[in-house]
Amino acid sequence: MKKYIFLGILCFLIFSMSAQKMSTYEFVQRGNEKLMMDVYQPENQRNNICVIFVFGGGFITGSRNGESNVAFAKALAEKGYVVANIDYRLGLKGVHSMGVSQVKMLEYAIQIATDDLFAATKYIIDHAAQLQIDTSKIVICGSSAGAITVLQADYELCNAFEAAKILPSSFHYAGVIPFSGAIFSRKGKVKYRTCPPAPTLFLHGTADRLVTYKQITFANLGFFGSNALVKRFKKFDYPYYVRRYDGIGHEVAGYMLQEIDLVDSFIKTYIVEKQKLQIDQWYHNPNSPTFDWGTIKAGELYKKTKEKS
Repeated sequence: MKKYIFLGILCFLIFSMSAQKMSTYEFVQRGNEKLMMDVYQPENQRNNICVIFVFGGGFITGSRNGESNVAFAKALAEKGYVVANIDYRLGLKGVHSMGVSQVKMLEYAIQIATDDLFAATKYIIDHAAQLQIDTSKIVICGSSAGAITVLQADYELCNAFEAAKILPSSFHYAGVIPFSGAIFSRKGKVKYRTCPPAPTLFLHGTADRLVTYKQITFANLGFFGSNALVKRFKKFDYPYYVRRYDGIGHEVAGYMLQEIDLVDSFIKTYIVEKQKLQIDQWYHNPNSPTFDWGTIKAGELYKKTKEKS
């Protein structure tokens, strides 16, 4: 009898410990929509670092608790980081095509996602003691649309955009990790006028046709991918690490788990040790995983997401 009681208590404790690893919080309400974050607390926390993860899906679809997003958050928590997987509003939901004439819709989608990331950041700063994190060590990471969002957020913060003013004036992100991201600019080449950008780990396929690896410009309008941004970082001596996946398309947006050790190493080197390195790496692996959506263009995105749903 005592044996069964002991086993019951043990099972309860194991269940309780695992249940405590993830908590869900509402961080902002937009109209009737409540935006939530799932916070994964590591058993053995390191350096009070928090990684905010922003999911991908073309600003059309996706969720914070998608299978691959949860797996990535758990893997990062196993490395000792607090991880917050967040919601954001999908500004292109229901949009059937994307081209030159839809630039304003894309800009709107990027902006509201960025606004929501700022709101999540503010919530984490305001609850730093409860979440056991150091507000000087908040890293933002995203995939595809989420990668665009995290790059855009750091760009707007470092240029004192109005949306960023909800954050403390002294606040800066400790690092940025975009899996296939870009920055939207209405002012030509990307410049960081108020302060330097955070150390950034760029991961991008050189053959990406969905989120440009290079740049797309028209007059002062521009969409600047990793290759263009790295040139700016190099010119102004900002710290960065770029991994260029030779001949790979948008698949890199799904490489989060595959590159978990690189992410961990980047955080250790650039955030914990504060090394100001510039690393440029070409990566060629004929066995790199490919996906059916890896070669799609922006105009095909709605159709592909409908097929998947």
